[in-house]
Amino acid sequence: MGYRASLLALCAATLVAGPVSLSAAQAASGASADWVMPRTPAGHPDLQGNWTNVTATPIQRPEGQGPVLTPDQVAAIEGMRERIVEAGAVASDPDRPPPEAGGTNPVCIDGATTCYNYVYWDAGDRVAIYNGEPRSSLITNPANGQIPPLTPAGAKQAAALQNFSTVLGDYDHPESRPLAERCFMSYGSNAGPPMLPNYAYNNNYTIVQTPDHILIMTEMVHDARIIRIGSGPRLPEHIRPWMGDSWGHWEGDTLVIETTNLPLAQLNKHSYIYPGGSEQMSVVERLTRVDENTINYEFTVTDPGTYTAPWGGEVPMKALNDLIYEYACHEGNYALGNVLSGARYQERVEAQNRN
Repeated sequence: MGYRASLLALCAATLVAGPVSLSAAQAASGASADWVMPRTPAGHPDLQGNWTNVTATPIQRPEGQGPVLTPDQVAAIEGMRERIVEAGAVASDPDRPPPEAGGTNPVCIDGATTCYNYVYWDAGDRVAIYNGEPRSSLITNPANGQIPPLTPAGAKQAAALQNFSTVLGDYDHPESRPLAERCFMSYGSNAGPPMLPNYAYNNNYTIVQTPDHILIMTEMVHDARIIRIGSGPRLPEHIRPWMGDSWGHWEGDTLVIETTNLPLAQLNKHSYIYPGGSEQMSVVERLTRVDENTINYEFTVTDPGTYTAPWGGEVPMKALNDLIYEYACHEGNYALGNVLSGARYQERVEAQNRN
């Protein structure tokens, strides 16, 4: 994942930013003047169905770019993606030598051996088009498209977490492994909030509505987020379920979701910045259906305990005209036991060498 995101950022950063023309933006939006908003029996916009936020646009903006890409920049980024997919789809050589220790290339290109063939990936081949604009980053606030710096308390927490990991080791016990590896939560911030692409695969969602609830099921690790509609009592501060305590309300045709009580285990294991947040974090999300195939998703993260300013962005969610199958994470999950047993083997070898 890191390799792919870095590669996209690198190729994008070499380009010169500029606005796309209005006519091109209108063509890219795919909006139809004849489209009528579908509504539920309660009269609210119907958001139900399968959606995806997969994209080649990075979370944070590469240095030297503006917020909107030119047609030439779009072609360059998407052309690079096509070349990666083509190279990664080549069948592996059955007579290739064993991989070198420590290899990290996630896609089989340039002779790499420690990788997936691209048939196992769905990382996003197109840039994000939001309101007709091809975006250089999903973050739009602050204006530079970057997550704000950490506060002194946030920096201290990051150092403490790093030191804790160094002292105990990443493979010391099951609880030191990422939540996704243990099948608790989706990778990255896929389930959210905020709900962001993970740049690997399974960036798909199912939305189901009733008059008083919205359910958002994330394909990755089959996380199911239940948002209550109304202004009922919040959970006590000490009760922090996965994905937090979410309440929604309608502002015209926009669904607004406010989430608090996010658990620290989720924030500090699954964010795009380390640490992910403090117990003060709150997230506001806005979902607006703008055409038959698009939901505009906006988010704002506020966490004075971690970040020096609020930050947020805009992500297009496109209709997924396909089925979403069960993500059976635990079944056949040999990775956790294997990495822990491998670490114990290394410890035994090191102890024998010391003696």
